[in-house]
Amino acid sequence: MNCFDCPPDRERTAVAVCHRCGAGLCRDHAHTGVETVHAVHGTGRATHTPSARRLSCGTCREAES
Repeated sequence: MNCFDCPPDRERTAVAVCHRCGAGLCRDHAHTGVETVHAVHGTGRATHTPSARRLSCGTCREAES
């Protein structure tokens, strides 16, 4: 699979998948972020540490911020 964001004349192999839209991404176009993981425990919720890694494309990253 090739990177979705690379121009056709410079296609590169995808090494990641966007968490939100599922587009294949090369190392140059993959953006790494963090996501807090919550789990329901009884009547409340607990936050897990460390946070989870989240990979996204530039379009989804811009839309979420």
